[in-house]
Amino acid sequence: MILKAIKAKFKVKSGLKFLQKELNKPLATVNRKKGISAVGCIVDLDKFEKTEVFNQLIEEFSLRPNGIKIIGYKNYYDKNSPYATPVFSDKDLGWGGAIENSYALEFLNREYDLLINYYDEDKLLLQLMTIKTKARFRVGFGSVDKKLNDLILKTPFKDFKLFKSELKKYLRVLKEI
Repeated sequence: MILKAIKAKFKVKSGLKFLQKELNKPLATVNRKKGISAVGCIVDLDKFEKTEVFNQLIEEFSLRPNGIKIIGYKNYYDKNSPYATPVFSDKDLGWGGAIENSYALEFLNREYDLLINYYDEDKLLLQLMTIKTKARFRVGFGSVDKKLNDLILKTPFKDFKLFKSELKKYLRVLKEI
């Protein structure tokens, strides 16, 4: 029991070290043409559980039905409980910032035009997912590390409707939609 706790603490420490090293480098970008055809969403399910609202983006951005991929983070989750959204948690942290979750690895293997980081607290696993995701453009909230996002929206976290309208407005200005 004590060994597990010590091992977990060292995993977190190695994850933080990896994150700091990656934040000091420019984020990897993807060479995709302008426009939004693939959207990835990383959502903190502990604070925002209504992931079905992200499917509204399919209509808003005229995406194909498989043009959006959503993954959720929970501090703790029961593998036997059914979740509508693929989930990863703190126990999926490996050595050196590795993420050991099949849903997360599937999410990370795709390339996105737009990555929506829908979380408002600096949590190690959420930040690692953001750093490792291959995306051309990243959007999130200002309460997290500013290096993680290209566009920072200052909207209330629980007000997805306002977030969506602001996102659409800025994507129009940037001639992405």
